[in-house]
Amino acid sequence: MSKQASKFQEKVMPVIYRGKEIFKPLNTGHIDENVSCIREYIANIYFYSKNGTTIMIDAGYNYDRLREKMGWLDIDPASIRHILLTHQDTDHVGAVETDSDLLFRNAKLYLSEIENRYLTGEVRRRVMFHLYTLPMVKTDNERILLRDGQILDFDGIRVECLLVPGHTWGHMVYLVDEKYLFTGDTIWFGADGGYSFINALAEDNELSKKSLAELRNKLQVRGLKPIVITGHTGWSDDFDFVFAHIDRVCNSFKKQKPHDPSAPYDGYDESGDTEEKARTVRLRKVTPVKG
Repeated sequence: MSKQASKFQEKVMPVIYRGKEIFKPLNTGHIDENVSCIREYIANIYFYSKNGTTIMIDAGYNYDRLREKMGWLDIDPASIRHILLTHQDTDHVGAVETDSDLLFRNAKLYLSEIENRYLTGEVRRRVMFHLYTLPMVKTDNERILLRDGQILDFDGIRVECLLVPGHTWGHMVYLVDEKYLFTGDTIWFGADGGYSFINALAEDNELSKKSLAELRNKLQVRGLKPIVITGHTGWSDDFDFVFAHIDRVCNSFKKQKPHDPSAPYDGYDESGDTEEKARTVRLRKVTPVKG
């Protein structure tokens, strides 16, 4: 079902969101010496590398060009043994579904035990204010189920798993080496800072806002200001910018204000995503739009 769902989104989503400045994905390339990403239409998947080990964060769409773009980053799909899933939506798990190219057939999947209920069919994923039920995700990969606050270690890469429900019931974010926070679909970056993610796609928007406030407080208490990396709107190391408007939700049914001149008109247009840029240009952080 993943291939069909991915193709459906490729056709329908541009019609819904074109010109509204909602999706602002990074192109394929490197944020720094540790973090790289691949662009799949409006979504990003990430790789974190240290001391010869690479872990993957989210698995994107069921995307025909994934192997090609991993080659731009000199990453062999067969080398990926651990994939952290923030949640199980089509644009975050496609590459590990049963009808995918199975590039990561031997990788273990890590996701919250609550999120796993979608995969077992105990709970169905609902969007558009619960009016539309998404098809079930099917994967044969081994799953490791996680609890809030659990610590993982991958050859010296420390990963802290933090439950941030709202977009989905079991959505997790991952704090890596206390320096990078991979947030999936919890935070949306507007031109003037971070908001709770898109209203129409959340299981519970009020819970999303509450979860983000708790996440911010946890980081503040520990004196942590990590680089925050989102699933669809880039990255920032400005803590105040990241959490500027988390008491509000991104309204996906209107053009965003303030205007973001860097936002693509059509997030599905990948013409600017090239191997040359991936190899030579570092991916810039999101900065506030003045005026």
